[in-house]
Amino acid sequence: MAKLNILKRFKRARTHEGAPARTFGPEAQLRRSVMNCMLWEDQFYEEGEAIADRIQALVPKVAPETVAQIAIDAREKMKLRHAPLLLVRAMAASEQHRPLVAATLARVIQRPDEMTEFLAIYWSDVIGPMQQRKKRPVPAQVKKGLAKAFEKFDAYQLAKYDRDGPVRLRDVLFLTHAKPANADQAKVWKDLVDGTLASPDTWEVQLSSGAAKKDTFERLIAEKKLGALALLRNLRGMLTAGVAKKTIATALDAMRTDRVLPYRFIAAARYAPDFEPELEKVMFRSLEGHKKLDGETRILVDVSGSMNAPLSARSEMTRLDAACGLAVLAREICEDVEIFTFSNDVKKVPPRRGFALRDAIVQSQPHGGTELGRAVKEVDQKGVRLIVITDEQSHDPVGTPKGNAYMINVASYRNGVGAGDWTRVDGFSEAVIDWIIASEMRA
Repeated sequence: MAKLNILKRFKRARTHEGAPARTFGPEAQLRRSVMNCMLWEDQFYEEGEAIADRIQALVPKVAPETVAQIAIDAREKMKLRHAPLLLVRAMAASEQHRPLVAATLARVIQRPDEMTEFLAIYWSDVIGPMQQRKKRPVPAQVKKGLAKAFEKFDAYQLAKYDRDGPVRLRDVLFLTHAKPANADQAKVWKDLVDGTLASPDTWEVQLSSGAAKKDTFERLIAEKKLGALALLRNLRGMLTAGVAKKTIATALDAMRTDRVLPYRFIAAARYAPDFEPELEKVMFRSLEGHKKLDGETRILVDVSGSMNAPLSARSEMTRLDAACGLAVLAREICEDVEIFTFSNDVKKVPPRRGFALRDAIVQSQPHGGTELGRAVKEVDQKGVRLIVITDEQSHDPVGTPKGNAYMINVASYRNGVGAGDWTRVDGFSEAVIDWIIASEMRA
């Protein structure tokens, strides 16, 4: 007979580096798992599939309205594409959450290819050829959401994202039986089905067709058809193709900056250092008019080895890039700020701006372990706002802060750190600083 009168020893949660960890309820776990998630991409300590499985398991444990809002925030504020789609897929599998699927799906889909990506995710666990996968029933709420999303896109957008793959845009149209709003839209959809939509004039289409790179980039720049992100991503390619530096500099000076975050400029400068002056000028312009964060602020930036991990397998940006981008942003909008880095040691960073601040952060010390608890003890002062930018995988325990303190988490790991009254913010877009400003204004 089994013995019941025995002492049970519970294993305490710990970070991946061994410190006592702080665990969270389902909603907080879901939020921190989603807001930094490049879906199915491995992170420094955790495999991407494990994170995706955790997200799907948590959805039924969180209120439907909350899950829907997390999906919307992930897409609209954190600019994530695949994680919101996985959330809606999990909602579709839950009878409790399904009534909100149509509205949520229609809102989080902001590019035509996200409709085909959603169906690929929906059928991803069905083994066999795609035709067999397509036989798996799709709930009515999913069909309604996809149909509503389809109505958003014009001929140019549909042609741009009508790509080869197991699921095509016309498959979405056939599946949903979407109704065109007018005769013009009906004509566009018929051309899509027939494969007769005119090819869009984009750099991807032109270069894939064999057009000369130099001529293509120069023409698109002259015609203002190269968007901000495309321009930043192609700086090195344009130089290699022989586009004049003056032409590229002029394009940078004229680019729109309203949707470009500081870490994008940091990543671009790494691969096109010749344009650092122009990139820094545009980066500062993107921060003009930003609301200010009053009072004294101390910022702790994690420069441990795990922060050097890329955001995704295809990304040229690292978590440290994201942290530096937030530090550059904070440096510009904080009324009175001091910046420190931590790894095995704590180092104060000189009061620099822009790329000079990035360099000072990266070069401040060797990128070793994560002594976050020690760093907080050294830097935290009563009456001074403390902002920590980290993946939270500390070696040592992190105590209670002395005052107004924020833990900005830039990874998707299950457990975090920090005893007491830390305000937790998940994600690395400019929205996290905006949220701090707004929350303190409400207080």
